[in-house]
Amino acid sequence: MIELSPGKLWGMRRMADAGGFFKMTAVDQRPPIIGPIAKYHGTEEAPYDDVAGFKALLIETLQTEASAMLLDPHFAIPRGLHLLSPQKGLIVTLEDSFYEETGDGRFSTQIDHWSVAKIKRMGGDAVKVLAWYRPDAGNAANEHQKDFVKRIGEACRRYDIPFLFELLVYPLAGDAHQTGEYIEMRGKKADHVLRSVETFADTAYGIDVFKLESPVNAETLAEDDAEAQALFAEMGRLAGRPWVMLSAGAGKKAFRTVLSHAYRAGASGYLAGRAIWLDAFSHFPDWKKMQAGLENESAAYVHEINALTEAKARPWHRHPCYGAEGPGLRPADGTFRAHYKGFE
Repeated sequence: MIELSPGKLWGMRRMADAGGFFKMTAVDQRPPIIGPIAKYHGTEEAPYDDVAGFKALLIETLQTEASAMLLDPHFAIPRGLHLLSPQKGLIVTLEDSFYEETGDGRFSTQIDHWSVAKIKRMGGDAVKVLAWYRPDAGNAANEHQKDFVKRIGEACRRYDIPFLFELLVYPLAGDAHQTGEYIEMRGKKADHVLRSVETFADTAYGIDVFKLESPVNAETLAEDDAEAQALFAEMGRLAGRPWVMLSAGAGKKAFRTVLSHAYRAGASGYLAGRAIWLDAFSHFPDWKKMQAGLENESAAYVHEINALTEAKARPWHRHPCYGAEGPGLRPADGTFRAHYKGFE
């Protein structure tokens, strides 16, 4: 059984809505936004104001139906934090979008000048980290990735803040489908996804919420696919704690189908970005069209998947990992202050 410390319990509640559903919008993407803007301008670097301005627009237009928003410290926080309602949960990114690609596998790193301590100090409700992982990658890469995640988990325990962990499999040198983008890997094997979840479900990593990809290709997933449904169920079993789905660049219809399978398997919501706002972003640099797309098509889609979430998902606090009584402060009496430890 998992016992949540007071800070983690509060952060989990802040990420969810009143019913315990995670309806979280990602605004932390960097390459998927920076790349197209730089390409438009014909420059190596995208203008800061364009990237930060779009992220600010996302916060303004999409926060209404979100339970929490995921922001990055490069663009979204400096330019958009003042726009985020204090009624919304604040999740903050820690991993760098640049990774080292080697023949052994991918090596993830933290954003420079950034830490769990700073996220906690600025008022963040949770720390989000993405790590690339392939169970069949080289030993050096996998040990680096596991050590990377473990250190962050330990810091989240120390500073008593939830650790929201995102896993993505990726192509190795010998794979047919090569991509360095933050999109679903075509031709991925379900076993690689499931074994990755199993690895990081170990309590040594200190993960509180998993952010997971579909174990099968999202664009080919059918609503009535019984074999795929069994894979989602196994993924949820292996996670052993609350979990949500990521969109990985899937289209609106495909992601909705992914959510249907995930909710039948016990997922508690989603943390998605491009499935929600990518169509509107395609109008760049027409800011009026982008805003109209976000306020209309994107908002309507969020409303649709939120209704699905409320009807089919499992509230995070009802996950069996917390036992019959569910999560709560323990001891719930006057001895609480003596038992609760600070940043020792």
